[in-house]
Amino acid sequence: MEPQLAAVLCVVSMLVIFLMGVPVAFALGFSTVIFGTLAYGPMALEKMAMGTFSQFYSYTWTPLPLFVLMACVITETPMGAQVYRVARNWVGGFPGALVSASILGEAMVAGTVGVSGAAIVAVGKVAEPELTKYGYDRKLALGGLTVGGVLGPLIPPSTPMVIYGVMASVSVGHLFIAGLMPGIILAVLLATVPLVICWRNPKLGPAATSVPWRERISSLRYVWHVGLVMASIVGSIFFGVATPTEAAGIGAVVILVIAVAVFRLRWTGLRRAIIEAAVINTMMLLIIVAANFFSYLLASAGVGNFLEELVIGLNLSPLMVVVAIVVLYLILGCIFDSISITVLTIPIFAPLLTSLGIDLVWFGVLYLVTLEIGLVTPPMGVNLFFMRNTFNINMGDLLRGSIPFLVVIFLFLIVLLFVPQLTLWLPELMRT
Repeated sequence: MEPQLAAVLCVVSMLVIFLMGVPVAFALGFSTVIFGTLAYGPMALEKMAMGTFSQFYSYTWTPLPLFVLMACVITETPMGAQVYRVARNWVGGFPGALVSASILGEAMVAGTVGVSGAAIVAVGKVAEPELTKYGYDRKLALGGLTVGGVLGPLIPPSTPMVIYGVMASVSVGHLFIAGLMPGIILAVLLATVPLVICWRNPKLGPAATSVPWRERISSLRYVWHVGLVMASIVGSIFFGVATPTEAAGIGAVVILVIAVAVFRLRWTGLRRAIIEAAVINTMMLLIIVAANFFSYLLASAGVGNFLEELVIGLNLSPLMVVVAIVVLYLILGCIFDSISITVLTIPIFAPLLTSLGIDLVWFGVLYLVTLEIGLVTPPMGVNLFFMRNTFNINMGDLLRGSIPFLVVIFLFLIVLLFVPQLTLWLPELMRT
């Protein structure tokens, strides 16, 4: 079978199997093995085995399982509850402020766990009863919690950043630093949305009981561990003390010490965290292995060269190419999870963008913000289903509550698109 035909049939087969409800790792793996063998014979299996070995016989992947372990350990501690209460003490006296406190709490937790689901669980379980107690509009409250959770992939440390960095051959350390400032700005913008909405209509989110300044200041002692974790990871990378791999190891040790010494995590909770981390890492690595061979099939079929020739033939500017890819990712994000999209497409698009002179660190941050939108857009928005099942809310109500926050993320994406320096100035400072 010709490689071009095998690549087309592989894509079609993978989509059909995936839409039948089969997990993407198995749908992709089955399709690539079958059509790779038909195209290249038994040599394809050897190529897949050697590719897997060479890919994972590398320290560049080491941060991935460590960051996942960190996230799983943190979900076994009350860290999220403490962070939310600190944010609530500082901003809770204004209409809509409890939703803002939830979003800021998710942002701080995201700075330690790096994944959206863990941030939502850590903060949402504590915030939701209080939002109900003060009579907040359920759509607005849970919509804010849903969208606030997507800050996880953008604020370092971030699992999607590690995968993107390896797939695009970009410094993970530079990606971490590049995502820091956009993540903070987006968190503040999202936290402002409920304040504006409830200022216009206080019935949607009444002001909570104000806390004295003395109590606000004293509550800061409950967030020192968040600062310590971020400093040990992002700070060590920024100042050149540690590589991303070493920083992941440092962060994992710091989290374990804090969990055991401060939050009294014992063997039962630690065992749950280790098992969950092992399951998540195994599924991610299965996707990566299958996607690696899938990318090889597409490359051997000349897809990369075809895209380059198409761009040259259409005489598109580099910015227009980036816009087209971002639009494609917005569509893909409604169907696939972020890891699958990253490992399937980045090996194809990264060489094209490099040939056009596009900074892959800047594009990486754009890409992560685009993935965030995909997490909360139907039909396959992962966070939507997660929130619906966790808090028992109608999907339509959840979508309506999320819309104001999604509009802000879209506008922020446009700003990042036309103001690259917002993303690049910290990495450039790091290089000097």
